[in-house]
Amino acid sequence: MRAMILAAGRGERMRPLTDHCPKPLLPAADKPLIVYHLERLAAAGFKDIVINHAHLGEQLLAALGNGAQWDLSITWSPEPVGALETAGGICQALPHLDAGNDDPFLVINGDIYCDWPIQSIHLAQEDLAHLVLVDNPPQHPTGDFVLQGQRVSDKAAAMPTLTFAGIGFYRPSLFKNLTAGEPAKLAPLLRAAMAEHRVRGEHHQGRWEDVGTPARLAALDAELRAGV
Repeated sequence: MRAMILAAGRGERMRPLTDHCPKPLLPAADKPLIVYHLERLAAAGFKDIVINHAHLGEQLLAALGNGAQWDLSITWSPEPVGALETAGGICQALPHLDAGNDDPFLVINGDIYCDWPIQSIHLAQEDLAHLVLVDNPPQHPTGDFVLQGQRVSDKAAAMPTLTFAGIGFYRPSLFKNLTAGEPAKLAPLLRAAMAEHRVRGEHHQGRWEDVGTPARLAALDAELRAGV
């Protein structure tokens, strides 16, 4: 199974740190955030990794190269200034992710820290996606989606919600109506698939942190240095 790490965002909430460094290269306990993902992907047996880039992307290429130091093969998917949003970035990278048989691939946000056990997921033929969901963090108390059994749906009144962890498996056909090179958001595609009962998921109750601001990065850095 192939995997993609999303690393093209500008990181506006992380400024001024991201004025001169792409967010995935910001360090926590002296290690760039994206390297934690690469190490865990390699340990899980993944080999072929696609990484998209836009803002200060040349720094990512210089730091990570072809992935050989982690026994990985990294393919780079460049995007224009301003990037292409999540779905647009995935669509742009599809030539490197789609083996031609609509098999799912893994996508991970580059700016999270999570101990979800990376693995390959089998999707039923009718399913278009599998999402990893987590408890709602303080900065996002209303959550994103509802999980009933293994089926994910949009928010519904009086039903507890969970937050999308930024980790998902997608079939290439989920993006079939998009045009490469054009910006597109992921949420509308997922909600359309949910309406057809074609999205499944799981509730990860371990560690997950959205490292989206300097304060959260500093907190993660302190936790990791303390062995937490």
